[in-house]
Amino acid sequence: MTYRKLSHSVWECKYHVVFVPKYRKRRIYGRIRQNLGDIFHELARHKESAIEEGHLMLDHVHMLLSIPPKYSVSNVVGYVKGKSAIYIARELGNSRNATGHKFWSRGYFVSTVGRDEEVIRRYIRHQEQEEQKLEQLNLFRA
Repeated sequence: MTYRKLSHSVWECKYHVVFVPKYRKRRIYGRIRQNLGDIFHELARHKESAIEEGHLMLDHVHMLLSIPPKYSVSNVVGYVKGKSAIYIARELGNSRNATGHKFWSRGYFVSTVGRDEEVIRRYIRHQEQEEQKLEQLNLFRA
């Protein structure tokens, strides 16, 4: 277990975060998807946080975020979602949505990660394969 240090505290605060595009449309694709991981990592560093695991699905984002106790989870997640939405709006060249305020849905899922960290890491890594298996099973039901 690796602990981090601030001037007056030693900490390890990790969170499993999931958020989706507005209306859960499958919009995370192409050149946006290629660059979005790097953008998320850079934005997290602005808040002295780190994305330890992450996966971009077509219709949602999974992250294992390490956030120092001096920042709230909502502050960091809101910052990452807001600034990345502006980046996406610029990349898409959508002049009507130049501020990017309509790409991500308003809420998000967050869960603290303690002793189950390795389970959460595996879940995030293998999320896409599991979703594909479920889609294949649904083909046989139709």
